[in-house]
Amino acid sequence: MLKKLTLALALAAASFTTLAAEDAKETKIVSDAILALVPQAKLDSVTKSSLPGFYEVVTGGQVVYVSADGKYLLQGSLFDMATKRDLTEARLGGIRKELVDQVPKSKRIVFAPKDPKYTVTVFTDIDCGYCRKMHQDIAKYNEQGISVEYLWFPRSGPGTPSFDKAVSVWCATDRNKAFTEAKSGTDPKSATCDNPIAEEFELGRRVGLNGTPTVIAPDGTQIGGYLAPEAMRQRLDSLASVK
Repeated sequence: MLKKLTLALALAAASFTTLAAEDAKETKIVSDAILALVPQAKLDSVTKSSLPGFYEVVTGGQVVYVSADGKYLLQGSLFDMATKRDLTEARLGGIRKELVDQVPKSKRIVFAPKDPKYTVTVFTDIDCGYCRKMHQDIAKYNEQGISVEYLWFPRSGPGTPSFDKAVSVWCATDRNKAFTEAKSGTDPKSATCDNPIAEEFELGRRVGLNGTPTVIAPDGTQIGGYLAPEAMRQRLDSLASVK
């Protein structure tokens, strides 16, 4: 009996080693295929997908699916029809949450009610029209029990007027006041200091931002784009109800 058990364990270990080697080989094939297609790509992870015969590749805030032989690439949402769940968005949400949660409160500009029901992270640009529209209603978001924590994403990038305005707001004596004034169209007084603007801009690129404002729920779900205060509260309630 003991000999049979020992033999079974040895066979299982050999099988596991073989599968691990096969996975490693396929992972390299997939990685090489992506890099051959996009040499400058930074691969955050390459793992087996729920889609048989395909690997999930996370790169640049996006998720794509590549066949194990490296011949085919799928880009889009992978939807589980049995559970009615968007597996791609769930994966992206986890990535966003992990990255955004690393930013401490000290590197955010926060507008919060006394006892918030929800906290959203908003990547913003001073000169973005819908960003300004959103901030005009900041009191109403707070009335809905929503704390808004701003991170910076000057869409025009470093060395541009929008980027410099973000730095000036951050370096102001009263950041929240300077932020609100800048959102109303008043150019902030020029100032420089140690600031998180560049690192938050890079963070936005890593989570795959393609516009502002980008509103991210506590679980990492991207819920906007601009949403009116009541609509945002409804969306947050809806997300919370399915947990």
